[in-house]
Amino acid sequence: MSPVVYGVYIFTWLFLAALRKDYKVGRTTDYLFTVQKLFGTLLWFFFIISVMWIAFQAYQLSRLFLLVDAVVMMALLSFYRVGVHITLKQYRSRGGNYRNAVIIGKGGTSYRLAKVFQSRRDFGINFLGYYDDVTTCLETRGNLDDFFREAKEMELDLIYINERLDLRTMKKIVNFADEHYIKVKVIPGGNLQLEKKLTFSKYGEFFVINVNAIPLDNLINRTTKRVFDIVFSLIVVLFVLSWMIPLVGLLIKLESRGPIFFIQHRNGENNRVFKCLKFRSMTPNDYADTHQATKNDPRVTRIGKFLRNSSLDEMPQFLNVLIGDMSIVGPRPHTVPMNETFKTQIEKYNARHKIKPGITGLAQVKGYRGEIIKPYQIRSRVRLDYFYIQNWSMWMDMNIVMKTIGELGLNRDNVY
Repeated sequence: MSPVVYGVYIFTWLFLAALRKDYKVGRTTDYLFTVQKLFGTLLWFFFIISVMWIAFQAYQLSRLFLLVDAVVMMALLSFYRVGVHITLKQYRSRGGNYRNAVIIGKGGTSYRLAKVFQSRRDFGINFLGYYDDVTTCLETRGNLDDFFREAKEMELDLIYINERLDLRTMKKIVNFADEHYIKVKVIPGGNLQLEKKLTFSKYGEFFVINVNAIPLDNLINRTTKRVFDIVFSLIVVLFVLSWMIPLVGLLIKLESRGPIFFIQHRNGENNRVFKCLKFRSMTPNDYADTHQATKNDPRVTRIGKFLRNSSLDEMPQFLNVLIGDMSIVGPRPHTVPMNETFKTQIEKYNARHKIKPGITGLAQVKGYRGEIIKPYQIRSRVRLDYFYIQNWSMWMDMNIVMKTIGELGLNRDNVY
């Protein structure tokens, strides 16, 4: 490798790492988040290197080198960063690298936060007690006047303010903290303690809380997922569907009259209706959209039974992924009539349409696939889909894809 190429290679990595700041180990983050951040940076790194490799014909970097380097970097950097993370957590749990903190304002969610500090010593937050003008307890150090008098001698690092405090008092505390270089955080009340990660938007100097933001609202996350979808689906289309469509199409035509593909309207992202492709596995009938396939369904052909049991009937959906109607991983799309029924029966059902539907998904690898017979089956699917949308990561997508590949020959009881 020439010095110029090597310099570009190193500079690209340093630039991305500095831009994404994934080298920082958050005090309250977990190990998985550390690895996820690293994985995202590596994806961008090798995407950029590959583009430059093609554009500038930098053949000093062989395909084998890039592949080996990707595996080695992921392994070594994951080991190193998780090791640093574990070491810091252990050090903090023993009383090192701590931050002194107080909570101003009791009641509501303040108590829950104090319990977290007490149970998670690895966060390295030394909770010194409450200050409150109304309620008292063993952990209450005094009222607000006591706080302003004692704070200078406490070596405080963090002040947590209960959101119930009046605005005037909050401003007074913030101004005091600014003068003494103390960080201030507001504890959201019960209405905002939701099962999701809150983010913020800035309008000039005004901030608002994004209550129902999801990871895929982020442009980088969406781009990463879309690049993965295009690369994966393109490989399948070129190397599998190119010969599978003619072969399976011939078998379908030999057994029954009708088209090779079964094209069905399904609800996609933002409930937009799209044409979902499948290999036709049934004789043409008027009930395909409203009647689910059942065990020993007379509509299913012999070749169709094999296709459905092996999930090969879903393979044309990689074309849907390539054109952008679907994703490799996401909530499985249902037919339009089924959606109309389920959204009146299940709370937050339509929330599963916030993102593109997938060929496979978290619900499917957890065993909820095939015919829906009992209400708990669709409720469990929706719950898992909702969890996936709120907690999406590229690492989760990779994990679901690997589990799907591993289970292709297993758990076929409900697939017919």
